[in-house]
Amino acid sequence: MPLQGLCWLVCCRQGFSLLARDHGEKEEEESFELRNQDEHTHTGRGQLEVTLSQPTRTANGTPCLSGVPEEKRSLITQKSKMTMDEDPEVLVKGWLLREVQGGWLRQRRFWFVLTTDSLDYYSGPDRDARRQGTLVLTSLCSVLWPDKHTYKQTGYWSLTVYGRKHCFRLFTKHYNEAVHWACAVQKVIDSKAPVETPTQLLIRDIEENKFNPEVVEHIYEHNPILRYTQSPLYAPLLPFPYGSLHHTHMAGKGYMSIREEAVRLFNCLQQLELAREPIPLIQGILQTCLDLRPLRDELYCQLIKQTSVTNSGVQTQTQTQTQLNLQLRYWQLLTCMSCTFLPSCSILRYLRFHLKRVQSLSVDPEVESYASFIAQALEKTRGRECVPSWEEIQGLMGRQEILCTVHYPGPGCCQIPITSHTTANEVVRQMAERLGLQDSPNTFALFEQNSCWEKAIGGSTIIADVITRFENLSAKDPDSDCQCRLCFKLYCLLDTDSISTDSIEYLFLYEQCHEMVVRGQLPACEDDLLSLAALRLQCLLGDFSALSPYPPLEQLFPAEVVESRALLAPVDPPGCPSFPGGLLAGTLWGHKRRQEQDQRLRARLREEGAVVMSAILERWKALAGYSRRDSMAAYLTIAQQWSGFGCTLYEVDFYISSTGSFSQKLWLGVAASCVSLYRQGEAEALESLPIGQICSYGVSDSNTFRITAGDRDLLFETSKLTEIMQLMNAYFSATRRQLDKDDCISTETNPKLHPSLLELPSHPV
Repeated sequence: MPLQGLCWLVCCRQGFSLLARDHGEKEEEESFELRNQDEHTHTGRGQLEVTLSQPTRTANGTPCLSGVPEEKRSLITQKSKMTMDEDPEVLVKGWLLREVQGGWLRQRRFWFVLTTDSLDYYSGPDRDARRQGTLVLTSLCSVLWPDKHTYKQTGYWSLTVYGRKHCFRLFTKHYNEAVHWACAVQKVIDSKAPVETPTQLLIRDIEENKFNPEVVEHIYEHNPILRYTQSPLYAPLLPFPYGSLHHTHMAGKGYMSIREEAVRLFNCLQQLELAREPIPLIQGILQTCLDLRPLRDELYCQLIKQTSVTNSGVQTQTQTQTQLNLQLRYWQLLTCMSCTFLPSCSILRYLRFHLKRVQSLSVDPEVESYASFIAQALEKTRGRECVPSWEEIQGLMGRQEILCTVHYPGPGCCQIPITSHTTANEVVRQMAERLGLQDSPNTFALFEQNSCWEKAIGGSTIIADVITRFENLSAKDPDSDCQCRLCFKLYCLLDTDSISTDSIEYLFLYEQCHEMVVRGQLPACEDDLLSLAALRLQCLLGDFSALSPYPPLEQLFPAEVVESRALLAPVDPPGCPSFPGGLLAGTLWGHKRRQEQDQRLRARLREEGAVVMSAILERWKALAGYSRRDSMAAYLTIAQQWSGFGCTLYEVDFYISSTGSFSQKLWLGVAASCVSLYRQGEAEALESLPIGQICSYGVSDSNTFRITAGDRDLLFETSKLTEIMQLMNAYFSATRRQLDKDDCISTETNPKLHPSLLELPSHPV
């Protein structure tokens, strides 16, 4: 028993000594010192060098120099100085903790030495200390800098150095030391010459000999890495930095390192050859390139490799045709890729050379058609916001346009052919020509619309991206009734008086005015709102008939007005009993009472709705004999009584005037003549700035908009910043075009129109 106790004591003491050594307990802080330029000139060391003073140990069992003879002590000191000062390639050295795999200790303490070529670690600082490991530094290595999250979790500042085969995760107690090591390692990495892969070297050779077909064919014939293969790829074709993506915002999407994702991309390409339904796989590959931008050049190189052919007579005609059939999927993906992303300049030159070479070899008529289509697409492609939709990919695989359904006010719609490069402005021009509106003084725009909201689409927006968003929203909620659609509508009302009552533009004006009424954005008395609802029924259904099915009340009359009428009556009937005693009883009774209040409120809404509908029907009966055109004219006559008719209203959450007063929940009205602020439901404007007096406008921060006119400022918070900017830019541009057309005032001599407001999509104040 005493022997076992003694062994236990010895083991524990040895274990505690190891812990003290590995975790640096009972040691003074290690200090390090940056050498300045003057010291560098005297000592011959680099600027990154750190001189570490080793900790002095107390006499508690740890080694020290006390008790050592003077000769040996001086010899040890000289030897230590030699190890510290002799090697001129050493930039930084010192003690660090390194994360190790296996064993009961997660971190071990090593002596690290950074040179111009590698990061080495030893068991100690002595000359004869054994080297434990090496990480060779190249331009592809990367450093993950210290972060507070790791420090809060572990109590250590960490830096991670990624190499080709190894990854060093290092820890220290001191933030400055961690930052200095990270800076030093990064400086060594930046000093290295860029690593070039064999594919890059061969691309350069092809570029240099592109006018010598024999040399080019010789390069292709003797370098299989440039040609189609059915074997897997074990390394990327282009150089990518070592390291993971766990510290980026892409970590949640399940991506590995860029190098691993590049290899996975090639595996996905090979699956395309035999895929029965290739579209989901193509969408997945394109989504990866959308998320990880560096992979776009890599995918282009892989597709060029898999679509390359040689002008060699070794293969038979049957073998060549079989290879072309397998390459068909790669050409289809290359077509989709060329309409979605552009490669870098060097890869773009290589791709264009590849397309010309394939066309010159005349390998197959269909392949030549794909090559010609891709070459034309590359001239038009801009960066896409979304991956192409299912319908777009299907059209691209057949090199065909797709049909886009565009609705307009009323029940009408048009089928417009579009490509992957068609913008909203191009669709607006096509719709205006089809509907005979190209000579209208007013301007039109496309809107994203459903039953709950609508939003204007910028003129440079690619319509294929909008269709993809619709497809994604529909996939998330397939049972939803609020399906999105494209709608062609009036945007800037510059001249409503010249609109003919027989034109389709008059129908647009009427329908959009009714949309404002139903949304509660036309301040009018209740009597006028009842008349407008009756005129709407007369326009839709003609004279009153008890058998005519009429639309629901919410499509005729503002729901806010019905709700306000219902809330005027008390929800609780007189003599309502109070809560019974007790906490539990009071809680249950309160829940029951709220349910009863909700039921009574819904009943009041039904009652008020029935009363309002009855009043509308009575007025409808009085409109017998009104034609559809007469009903529309009478409707617009009532609506035009409001001084702000024709403006577009946006909700404003908070407003501060130039005098310092503020208000909440307002409307900002943007029109051709002025910009005004209204209290919701009121017809008179609180503030109004004529367009000609506006000096500047724009976004001052994430949700604040500022308009300046002389010494007056309108500053307000809203979530509609982009829409307001687009509309004001459109009004200024339309006004400038009208002035140029009439040749009355040029923009150069009119100081009221600020040129930068017309040119920029957003003008920061």
